[in-house]
Amino acid sequence: MAFLIARASAGIALAAASAFSMAQTPPAPLSATDSDPVKLGWMQGSPPPADKQVTFQNGGQFPQIRWTLQHMREIVPSRNVWRGSGAAFELPRAERDWSGFTFTDDRGQKVGIDAYAERSYTDAIVVLHKGRVVLERYWSGMTPNTPHAVFSVTKSLTGVLASQLIAEGKLDPNAKVSSYIPELAGTAWDDATVQQTLDMTAGVKFREDYADPTSEVMQYAMSSGLVPTPPTWTGPRDTITFLKTLKKEGEHGAGFSYKTVHSEIVGWLVHRVTGKPFSQNLSERIWTRMGAENDASINIDRLGFESMGSGFNATARDLARFGEMLRNDGQVGGIFSRQQLVSKAAVDMIRAGGDREKFKAGNQAARPGYSYRNQWWILHNADGAFEASGIHGQYVHVNPKAEVVIVRLGSTPTAGNGPLHGLHMRAFQAIADTVR
Repeated sequence: MAFLIARASAGIALAAASAFSMAQTPPAPLSATDSDPVKLGWMQGSPPPADKQVTFQNGGQFPQIRWTLQHMREIVPSRNVWRGSGAAFELPRAERDWSGFTFTDDRGQKVGIDAYAERSYTDAIVVLHKGRVVLERYWSGMTPNTPHAVFSVTKSLTGVLASQLIAEGKLDPNAKVSSYIPELAGTAWDDATVQQTLDMTAGVKFREDYADPTSEVMQYAMSSGLVPTPPTWTGPRDTITFLKTLKKEGEHGAGFSYKTVHSEIVGWLVHRVTGKPFSQNLSERIWTRMGAENDASINIDRLGFESMGSGFNATARDLARFGEMLRNDGQVGGIFSRQQLVSKAAVDMIRAGGDREKFKAGNQAARPGYSYRNQWWILHNADGAFEASGIHGQYVHVNPKAEVVIVRLGSTPTAGNGPLHGLHMRAFQAIADTVR
């Protein structure tokens, strides 16, 4: 791959199994139409025929993964993120006619919504402009009420919770991680600060290369129970035990390097400071208060440790609500019913961005000019856009100047977003320019 999965805007879970499988016996990928899980008949029937069954063992392979990403709770253990007992916040609609919409893709060709969706294996796209739905489309059997795995978008939700705790004075960004989690003494995070961990500039020996079965990211996946383990596996069998094996590499704060394990540490910090897991914090602070339509969920390991770097599952509409809340500086509701769910200080902390020079050390060829701050990707473009991103094509893209939020969910044959990232950015910008 021109852009290594190790440098993708990624997370892990079953996608790691997908990359591992493809590294061994690369299949010729079917088109989006031909790999549609409904068309292929995955898991249809009582029981499904043997050749149409999707399991923990094969669910990370393509094309089965196109079904898996809409049914993650049926594949791996998970914990609920409750939406609360109140009424859902209705998303007002101002739908447009997109039949004539085109943009110039990265090949110099004019493409519309359907052609973009076909090329990028899109499962869902929801676009809000000033809080109103202007575009909502679904493919591959997905519906408005279907939860979808979002992989490393999870990191950004974890980052919002941590940013809020910093704004509340409950988490000191300059403190050593080990001052909150003494169990990490002697590990990579012994003398790393909270902020360095949030910005992924802490030095840790960890290769995020899904194509290499010996890489630490594959060891992490097996330890966490996110992918099948071989009979010869003698390593850790839970996430925390694995995290405690990782050692320092390089100098903390020297440069950006994308590594999922930092997000697990951030999530652990949130749990340690509040005494509540990610699922409860997110439910109490945001999901029950933003008018979500559906419960969400997060994957867990065999000891119940939540996968706060990659394990979240939610509907496109609820992710759009989450993005709209951030676009509105942490507020939800109408003029006379505003609620501040996340402080403006926390949102500003994220939108300020990180060190763009340090970001260059991460070899993010698909993201020139970006930075990374508190688990969010900051574009530093004229519109002040920032986004959450996960492998296989998951995005929550917030464009403050155009007053636009775009949620795009997908299930590409390969995990890394790099090859299609430019296409997505062209599409998102063209959509924003059309509605602004």
